[in-house]
Amino acid sequence: MSTYKRSFNFNKNIRKNISLNIKKYRKLNRITQEQLALDVGISYDFMRRLEFKKGKIGCSIDTLYKISVVLNTRIDKFFE
Repeated sequence: MSTYKRSFNFNKNIRKNISLNIKKYRKLNRITQEQLALDVGISYDFMRRLEFKKGKIGCSIDTLYKISVVLNTRIDKFFE
């Protein structure tokens, strides 16, 4: 059986999309960055940079899951 490299189109801006969507759903829920950070258990500075840097920093899947719970938003919405 021969194998070959398959071709996929990966979104190179996925971190930026996640960052913008976190901000979008946070604002829809009328929650401040400070409150979201407190609820999730991360520093306010990290939360601020996560949104402000627009994908230049990332977060763990655990943190993303916690953000989705606090914002009452399905985690897949952050990837759209």
